[in-house]
Amino acid sequence: MKKYFDVLKFVLLFKGIEENELSSLLQCLSAKIATFNSGETIFKEGDSAKFVGIVLSGEVQIVKDDFYGNRNIVASADQGHLFAESFACADVNVLPINVIAKEDCEIMLIDYNRIITTCPNSCLFHSKLIFNMMKILATKNVALNQKIELASKRTTREKLITYLSTEAKKAGNNSFTIPFNRQELADFLFVDRSAMSSELCKLRDEEIIEFSKNKFKLL
Repeated sequence: MKKYFDVLKFVLLFKGIEENELSSLLQCLSAKIATFNSGETIFKEGDSAKFVGIVLSGEVQIVKDDFYGNRNIVASADQGHLFAESFACADVNVLPINVIAKEDCEIMLIDYNRIITTCPNSCLFHSKLIFNMMKILATKNVALNQKIELASKRTTREKLITYLSTEAKKAGNNSFTIPFNRQELADFLFVDRSAMSSELCKLRDEEIIEFSKNKFKLL
């Protein structure tokens, strides 16, 4: 586990917990490490919703497939970030989403109940863990509201401008890189890829944006 400490010390769930306490904490949580190849399913729809995942390396995507096989990207998580914690917290019996490895990755898996339940040893860690989990869930709720705002835009153009503006603000720069290729961006915005590509070209021709693959610049 120690080889992952350089990543874990920046994980919000473990904020306020000293590095020399992490070994005992992870043992108390019965944390497990699993590796997944690119494209492999980490959690599938219908699985029990009791585990929290932490990305130690690589990146994962949380996706929702409809009855006809159309894929929507709900969110993504890269190194140091959690996923599936909202479903575990909500006490959902089964997951309504799939979690897919976007690239080869290493994942720490923790039973959610071990995070929020004080162990027989009355570890001091748990109060910090519960507080940190509350902050994570609150932050995810804000992100969900932003996604709803994005999805509520009526046209592909409005969705693109809203999304790219948000990414520029996050980067603190009018030049930035997004975590999606074209198909993934279309899936994230809930739009047709061809229509989106056409709209991107229009925005470029109107000198509103510049782009090269997943690098963008707002003009």
